Amino acid sequence: MPETPTEDLLRELAPQVLGALVRRFGHFDTAEDAVQEALIAAADGWPRDGVPDNPRGWLITVASRRLTDLLRREQARMRREDTVARWTLPEQRHAPAADHEAADADDTLILLFLCCHPALSPASQIALTLRAVGGLSTAEVARAFLVPEATMTRRISRGKQRIRDSGLRFAPPTGPERADRLAAVLHVLYLVFTEGYARTAGPGLLRADLTAEAIRLARLVHRLLPDDPEVTGLLALMLLTDARAPARIGAHGELVPMAEQDRTRWRADQIAEGVELITGALPRGVVGAYQLQAAIAAVHDEAPSAAATDWAQITALYEVLLGMSDNPVVALNHAVAVAMSRGAPAGLALLADLADDSRLADDPRLPAARAHLWEREGERVAAREAYRMAAARSTNLAQQRYLNARADRLAGDPPPTD
Repeated sequence: MPETPTEDLLRELAPQVLGALVRRFGHFDTAEDAVQEALIAAADGWPRDGVPDNPRGWLITVASRRLTDLLRREQARMRREDTVARWTLPEQRHAPAADHEAADADDTLILLFLCCHPALSPASQIALTLRAVGGLSTAEVARAFLVPEATMTRRISRGKQRIRDSGLRFAPPTGPERADRLAAVLHVLYLVFTEGYARTAGPGLLRADLTAEAIRLARLVHRLLPDDPEVTGLLALMLLTDARAPARIGAHGELVPMAEQDRTRWRADQIAEGVELITGALPRGVVGAYQLQAAIAAVHDEAPSAAATDWAQITALYEVLLGMSDNPVVALNHAVAVAMSRGAPAGLALLADLADDSRLADDPRLPAARAHLWEREGERVAAREAYRMAAARSTNLAQQRYLNARADRLAGDPPPTD
């Protein structure tokens, strides 16, 4: 079911409120609990009583009161002097009010960098930020990392504990510290966008709130670091990919593959902006992964039709990308590009090499790609079975319907060849 206007507003405000509380009071993990309780109260009361004139201020006030209660309870429970000294009550602190607008920085962006604290492992940085800033559930974060939900729960809990124990000041990082955290920040934004563009679970294919938030945060980082080519590349990638969103869903909510999309529905303004960004970024120095992915997206978006796509260029770009990291999804996409540029058998051979990769064991994309190429080769039975396997692995209903429909189409007699 689509989210209500209240749910949309709360999702937008949640990281802002959390950032405001952490800036004012500290105590990241306890502040998150307080914000969650304030959000529950709003979700229950606002549809009945109406949205307040200042919903952000309302949430901050309620969450601040709850945070004070939680900290007092913690002080009563923790008896040792060193623990009591560390848990200073909000009224004893000297800092700007939580609902005071920061003059030079966005609270959500500062929260993003806070979650990418160098005391955390890169995986914990990304996981915690997806949870606190991106608003993803723990299950969604786990699927983004291809790990069990219990593993991700422990990882997020450890991340919160590390931030609490670090005593890190809530402020924008500067200089070398900012550079150290930037790679994790960009990865976080990439995963948030990816979850929004092809959600891992639920009835719909897209979560426009997540793609919009990822693009908004990417613009903020780009404004902070306008000359960083990878920051520019990531923003370009998001814009070029999101430009196709209007054509990805059919009249009945079904998934429409790129080859069958009405390209007149693609957002021309985003394509133009994305192409301009990546064209300016590529000559600046060392080419990174986000720039390469943006270049691939630009080749797709600038093709007047699916048949006119320059698959040889896309294949070459993927080969450069493969040389940068051992990423099974990149290898899968490269295999599909090879199939399109050099023939399905060549692509199927590369996909066979990925069959034993444990990171793709539960991923629907591998059998879906195999099914597509077998269908192109006329191997209807093998293609149908692979589509069924992909549908069984998918947790997204729109994807399941699409994959099962492809399998059903192959169940009858083959079409005439004349």
